[in-house]
Amino acid sequence: MSENNLKPEKIDDSPQDDRPFFSAVLTPYRSLGSNGFLILMACFGVVSFISGFLFWRIGAWPVFGFFGLDMALMWFAFRMNYRSARLFEEVAISRHEIAIRKVGPGKKYHEYRFNPSWTRLTVERIDDEGVVKICLTGRGETVDLGNFLNPVDRTSFAGAMANALAVAKAGGV
Repeated sequence: MSENNLKPEKIDDSPQDDRPFFSAVLTPYRSLGSNGFLILMACFGVVSFISGFLFWRIGAWPVFGFFGLDMALMWFAFRMNYRSARLFEEVAISRHEIAIRKVGPGKKYHEYRFNPSWTRLTVERIDDEGVVKICLTGRGETVDLGNFLNPVDRTSFAGAMANALAVAKAGGV
């Protein structure tokens, strides 16, 4: 998760100056990078090939093909995982608007806009885990935020979001 401008900055009171004083880009965390993926696939490929070759040598040649199928399925599963990792959420809060943009893996996006004065932030916590759900509700519409974040990042973002929303409701900095 990368958060920008967690602390509100001083803004001008003129109506034309409605710049966001809080903005955050939420991205899912993936522990295995592209180099790690290549190393993992190479190791798995070598082990699969050697194992398959040994089965082929003792006469169980169909097993060799199943080792290749395992490699293909593992590659496909990781590719799908990396595809889903391309989603992100952008949150920007100004004195008069909360703008949320959720971008999916296929670059499809949904935008939501709320008036901070009429928006409610709901944060669900579990004692052992921390924050498990963050929702914004306004005009009968509810938007979940940061569902893909780990509990520590979700807790940090919930605190920053609550502070920024309080500042927006108070009328700016």
